[in-house]
Amino acid sequence: MTTTPIFADDGAIAQAAALLKQGRLVAFPTETVYGLGADASNPEAVARIFAAKGRPTDHPLIVHIADAEQLSDWAAVVPESALKLAAKFWPGPMALVLPKQDWVPPAVTGGQATVALRVPNHPVALKLLQAFGGGIAAPSANRFCRISPTLASHVAEELGDAVDMILDGGPCRVGVESTIIDLSGERPRLLRPGQISAEAVAGVLAIDLLLPEAQASEVRAPGMLAVHYAPVTATMLCAAEDMRDLLATLLAEGKRLGVLAHSPQGLSLAGCGVEILAMPQSVEAYAQALYASLRQLDGLGLDLILVERPPQNSAWRAVNDRLAKAAGAAA
Repeated sequence: MTTTPIFADDGAIAQAAALLKQGRLVAFPTETVYGLGADASNPEAVARIFAAKGRPTDHPLIVHIADAEQLSDWAAVVPESALKLAAKFWPGPMALVLPKQDWVPPAVTGGQATVALRVPNHPVALKLLQAFGGGIAAPSANRFCRISPTLASHVAEELGDAVDMILDGGPCRVGVESTIIDLSGERPRLLRPGQISAEAVAGVLAIDLLLPEAQASEVRAPGMLAVHYAPVTATMLCAAEDMRDLLATLLAEGKRLGVLAHSPQGLSLAGCGVEILAMPQSVEAYAQALYASLRQLDGLGLDLILVERPPQNSAWRAVNDRLAKAAGAAA
């Protein structure tokens, strides 16, 4: 039976904390996306996350904690760089990868010697963490590699039969997953871009970050696969100047098409016999709307979703990363 989202008042949060202590699964909002939470210290509970998502067990999870003082509970080494970033950006959409304490379950870390930690910037998530009193392992509350949920209703649609409780805290403010910074090596490395830019991190640490490896030998963090955050419907990226000709060709083939439009050229395609969603101009608003918009088009039974490429600069790095992975090989 599908679990119905519950408004996240104090009573519901207390009930959710009790369920987590019993080893059950609770979906909850963060500022980035909705997470599928379990007691990070309970390997059996963590295993339920992987089963519910259909996620490979060698993919590490992010452990959410209530404040930076809990870093040393999970990390064997907390360098000065971690303290600086925590002071600047937590609570916020950034996860730090650090050497793990020996007791941290391998189920959480994907068998690796590091653990990813973050303090979310959402009142419901913070209240839940405080009521629970420990770390909550929580990847995005969706099927593996599919579109992340930014509304409680998205969780119910996709995982409603696999989760014990869904806390409804409204739409997620950021809309794309957290920036992940690996601090376990000699030099900090960006593993996944997010709202907090590599340049902002470099400014705090006074050192440029290593960028994600093109062909990583192992999955060091969530979202590192070439195909991720993807609709069921085939998805393709397209430059604005090429959109009209491509649409004409595909429509002549009888394709049912949807478009995420961004520029005036893209918006001018209205009336061409395709489903067009106008995306916001600012990067913050675009990111917040991205997953919900992809889900909307994905539910229409189309043959193809065309996404007009947004600006290709560092400010749009996280959005372009998610779009490239949503399109996969078609990107």
